[in-house]
Amino acid sequence: MDTSRLLRSPGPGALASYAGAAVLALVATTGGAGLATEVADASSHREAPLISGDPKVDNTDVYAFVSPDKQDTVTLVANWLPFQEPNGGPNFYFFETNANHDINIDNDGDAVADVTYRWVFETIDNRDGTTFLYNNGVVNNLDDPTLLFRQTYTLTEIRGTDSRVLVEDAPVAPSNVGPASMPNYARLRDQAVVPVRGGGQSYAGQAEDPFFLDLRVFDLIYGANLSERGQDTLAGYNVQTVALQVPKSDLALNGDDERNPVVGIWSATSKQGMQMTAPKGNDRQAQVSRLGNPLVNELVPAANQKDGFNASTPADDAKNQALVDRILKPELPQVIQQIYNIPAPATPRNDLVEVFLTGIAKNAPTLDGSTPPIQADLNSQILNADVDPREFVPAEELRLNMSVPVTANPNRLGVLAGDLQGFPNGRRLADDVLDIELQVFEGAAQTGQLVPALAAGDKVNTNNVPFGRTFPYVALPSNVAVNQIDVDGMPSGGVPGGAGGTAPRPVGWIRLAGGLGAALFLGAGIFLTRRRYRADPPGPSASTN
Repeated sequence: MDTSRLLRSPGPGALASYAGAAVLALVATTGGAGLATEVADASSHREAPLISGDPKVDNTDVYAFVSPDKQDTVTLVANWLPFQEPNGGPNFYFFETNANHDINIDNDGDAVADVTYRWVFETIDNRDGTTFLYNNGVVNNLDDPTLLFRQTYTLTEIRGTDSRVLVEDAPVAPSNVGPASMPNYARLRDQAVVPVRGGGQSYAGQAEDPFFLDLRVFDLIYGANLSERGQDTLAGYNVQTVALQVPKSDLALNGDDERNPVVGIWSATSKQGMQMTAPKGNDRQAQVSRLGNPLVNELVPAANQKDGFNASTPADDAKNQALVDRILKPELPQVIQQIYNIPAPATPRNDLVEVFLTGIAKNAPTLDGSTPPIQADLNSQILNADVDPREFVPAEELRLNMSVPVTANPNRLGVLAGDLQGFPNGRRLADDVLDIELQVFEGAAQTGQLVPALAAGDKVNTNNVPFGRTFPYVALPSNVAVNQIDVDGMPSGGVPGGAGGTAPRPVGWIRLAGGLGAALFLGAGIFLTRRRYRADPPGPSASTN
C-alpha cells in the first residue's frame, strides 16, 4: 500500500503515551479488572423467512483471511445448509445441484464483483432403486464402490465476460455417516482437497459448523437478565462447506496486492425456480441468499425486508433507504436500552456506516459527507492506490486488508482488542463475531469503551472443537448425535467425543478491563500508519488456531 495515503505516525513515544493513558483510564473504570488473553477457536442461519424454508441454499457464513501457513495466499470459506444433525440418515446431506454457489470479490470499491468464484455440483447416485443405504460397506476412499451416493463439482473463475475452469469434476467429501462406515474421515477429507489451476487449492464437503454462539441472544437478549448465556447452540451440528485458497494477487485490483491490498467479499446463492422478488411464472435463475458481514441480515433489516436483502446485490445497498435508515438508526441498541437501561448511542450512526458499508478509513465517504468518526486506515477499498474515489459506492461487504500480517497471538475480539488481522478486517474462523458486533452496535468502535455490562458477551468464546492448522482449516464434521440423554433420561446438553471430534469442553472467556480492547482499536489508526504492513515478516502463528 502507498504509505502516502496513510496518516503520518506521531512516533513511538506518542503512541506509547496514547496507549498507556487509555489503558490506565479504562482499567480505572473497572476497579483494576484483569486482562486474560486466549486464542479463540457465526451468522446467517435461518435469517430470512423464505430462505429458512430451503436450507440447502441457505448460505450461513463467509470467512476471508490471510492463510496462516501460506501467507502469500488468502483463504475464502463459505457454508450452506445449517443445523445438520450428524445422525440424519439415511439420505444425509448434500449440496444443491440446481444452484450456483458464489464467492464474489470487489477490489475497486464500486460494489460490483470483479472476480466471482462459482461452484456447481452434480450428484452421482448408484443405488439404482435397490437399496436405501448411503453406503453399503466401509468407506476408506472417496472412490470406493461402497460409497453409493456421492457428488462432484466444477469451480469456475469469472472476470467480467471472461471465465475459466479452475477445477473440474472434483470429489465432494461425503457426510460423516459414522465410525463404522467411515473409520478415518480425515483421510476422506484429505482426498477431497484438490489443486486449483493457476495455483492454490480447493475443498468442498461437510464440516463441523465453525460458527459459535449462544442463539438465546434472540430471547430478549440473553433472557432479559443475562441468565441465558454460555451454551454453544451450534455445537455438534455440521454444514456444507466450500473453501478456496488462492494467491493474493488473484484477488487484488490490477493483480497488485502491494498497491491495492483491500478487497470486499460476499457470497451469494442463485437457484432455478425459487423466486424472492421476481414475478410469478418467471423461471430464470434467481439470487436467493447473500452474505457479507456476519449477522447483518439478522440484526439490521426489519423482518419484511430480509427476503429483499437476500435477493439484492451490494450495488443496491446505498439506494436502499430502508436499509440505510436502519444502519443509521439501528434497532438493536434500542432493544438493549429497553431491557437493560443501557443508553443507546446517539444517531446517526456513521460509525456503523464505516464498519458495514464503506470500510474503515480516514477518508471513507460517509453518506452525509461528514468526517468518518473512526479515524483509522484499515480496510476500505478507498485505500487502494489505483482506486478512483469518484467511483466508490458504499456497499455491505466483508472487507479484508490482505497486507496486514498474520497475528502471532490472535485475539477473539479482533480489531476491538488491537488484533488488526481480526474482524471486521476480514473474518477468521476463530473471531467471536457475535461479541464483537454486540459491542460495535453499542458504539465501542467510536467511543473507545466496551460496555462493561455486556463485556462477557454470550460467554461462548471458542468453537467446541479446534480448527485445523492447514487448509481447509475447518474442523472435521461430527458423527455424534447432538441430543444426548443422561442417566436420568434428560438431555445432557453436551456433545460427547467421537470420530468427528466433537467432545465438549469448558467454555473459556476473556476478561476485558472495560473498554481496553476498544481503546486499542482507536489506537489502531496510529499503529497502522507507522509502516507499510508488508515491510515486516509476518508472525509464525495461525490466525484460526
